[in-house]
Amino acid sequence: MSVRAGDAEDGPLWEPSDEDRERASMTRFMRWVADRERREIQDYEQLWRWSVSELERFWGAIWEFCGVRSSRPYERVLAEETMPGARWFEGAELNYAENMLLRDRDAEAVAVLHASELRDLAQITWGELAVEVARVAAGLRELGVVRGDRVVAYMPNIPETLVAFLATASIGAIFSSAAPEFGARSVIDRFAQIEPKVLLAVDGYRHGGKDFDRRSAVDEIVAELPSVRRAVLVPYLFASGEESRREPPADWPGALTWSQLRELRADAELEFEQVPFDHPLWVLYSSGTTGLPKAIVHGHGGMLVEQLKKSYLHLDLHAGDRMFWFTTTGWMMWNFLVGCLFTDAAIVLYDGSPSHPDLGALWSLAERTGMTCMGLSAGLLSACEKAGVEPRRDFDLSRLRSIGSTGSPLAPESFQWVYGHVKDDLWLFSTSGGTDVCTAFVGGCPLLPVYKGELQCRVLGCAVEAWDAEGRSVVDEVGELVLTKPMPSMPLFLWGDRDGPGGVGERYRESYFSTYPGVWRHGDWIKITPRGGAVIYGRSDATINRQGVRMGTSEIYRAAGALQDVVDALVVDIPSATDDGELRMILFVVLREGLTLDESLEAEIKRRIREDCSPRHVPNEVRQIEEVPRTLSGKALEVPVKRILMGASPQEAASVDSLANPHALDYFVELAANL
Repeated sequence: MSVRAGDAEDGPLWEPSDEDRERASMTRFMRWVADRERREIQDYEQLWRWSVSELERFWGAIWEFCGVRSSRPYERVLAEETMPGARWFEGAELNYAENMLLRDRDAEAVAVLHASELRDLAQITWGELAVEVARVAAGLRELGVVRGDRVVAYMPNIPETLVAFLATASIGAIFSSAAPEFGARSVIDRFAQIEPKVLLAVDGYRHGGKDFDRRSAVDEIVAELPSVRRAVLVPYLFASGEESRREPPADWPGALTWSQLRELRADAELEFEQVPFDHPLWVLYSSGTTGLPKAIVHGHGGMLVEQLKKSYLHLDLHAGDRMFWFTTTGWMMWNFLVGCLFTDAAIVLYDGSPSHPDLGALWSLAERTGMTCMGLSAGLLSACEKAGVEPRRDFDLSRLRSIGSTGSPLAPESFQWVYGHVKDDLWLFSTSGGTDVCTAFVGGCPLLPVYKGELQCRVLGCAVEAWDAEGRSVVDEVGELVLTKPMPSMPLFLWGDRDGPGGVGERYRESYFSTYPGVWRHGDWIKITPRGGAVIYGRSDATINRQGVRMGTSEIYRAAGALQDVVDALVVDIPSATDDGELRMILFVVLREGLTLDESLEAEIKRRIREDCSPRHVPNEVRQIEEVPRTLSGKALEVPVKRILMGASPQEAASVDSLANPHALDYFVELAANL
């Protein structure tokens, strides 16, 4: 059943039809579990409660239901429910890439659709993908890559990166990637930690219609990574014309091109190294806004079972679906998107600006690819709303079945915009998790209705609770997001941090378990609603505390952003110059093009915050800025900006090379000198 936005203020914006429910893999899994466990499970809430109360039974069910392929069976699903240090599926040997590439599929079926600002839309079949992975894996073996070695990629969201990852995984080597938007120093800070043997890098990329030559950056990266024995150039920006004949620089170690790598053993067949369940698969990195980024290691088995659960059950992907998420290779959502290839759906890769030539770019891509699931950031949806984009009117979205949103909380107004301006019969799910687990804790469920401003559910197998200041679980109150039980996709370890008991280092414990020993504290504010959904209120370490009343920054952004003239915002509180113990709260706003902040608009912003948030959270002042400084994954730099305004240098406050727009910090540096 479809319910139009606005039909009932507190009612659902959308509900799945009986046909939707019957088609959903979640329904089939629910019935299968009820029969297998000989217990009554009639709805999602009952299924979720079983999944977190019976962890071994649940994850064992995922293994069996999704058909995990392993060369050795596991001895036990989970020995102890301890955190950190839980050991999953001990004894099992398998390979992540094998489970993806050797599932029973038609070799002629489409696996990947891809486009970029440099390349026209094209597609790759499952058979073609398998051939490419086999050739590149054999090439890497010829370069001396063996199980446990690290292969790193300074590459965008293009098929070559996907092939390089699956080839690396098939060998049992460890993969790590960084988007070419990252500056050289930021890449070195990440890759140097894991001492890679092979580096793959593009020569440049195109974004927003502009070309960015990255050859000098790659030269610097190669020079600063003494562990690299072989460097592979992937022609991309200069893939045609005279520049395409440029060979890798002579001072690159063992240099060759992507084509040469593919030709080292062109007739190779797929081979898969069998590794333990907890063998490292890839290394992801924390944002790195302050200090050296954490190098987060995930395992073959943990990511396999987590991504099977998410893509089959929570994303409800089927044969014929086209799954897309707008991401770069420097964000966990790229790894998340790749995991959707465990299903029979195809994935859509895109490299380029979402606003070039205008904000209709991705809606046009949806039309051209027949996209069925479209993943966007909350900020991008809000930008489309503010810019007056009309996807329903201007594009054929007849195949679009669902839209996912992540990166920051999705405002209630954006929910209504989607149903009013994109499609009224659409499953809209907001999702929230983290790089630390490379998945979502709370998100979508195809069996549940959609309510404005609310994430539909706690995800299966995720024992998510909201805890108050005394460490008590609360419902319908804002609290710290915690996980009271382990998940298979929690980090195996942080690279270089294995000197503690059981190989769990001090930095790992400090990052997740220092506040509540034995309980994972994620660092977000969350409210669990009485109907089992959730609302995320932003980072708990960026909370605004005014006269004892604490509020997440997302609530303030939601209030300010409800005004049509406010495009983006950033709020911080800093010590007051009056030294009276009170903090000075400053709201920085980005306005629609051509507008200037005046007394009338400032008063309207403050009024909206007073009414929607609280009188105590009305900012002391509102200032106009050109843009909010953000990481490459789109996170606002609340804490680093606060540190700059309190006297820290930009280099102390943030890893500048990890930012999407480092020049945006200049305003705050100048302001700090005058405060």
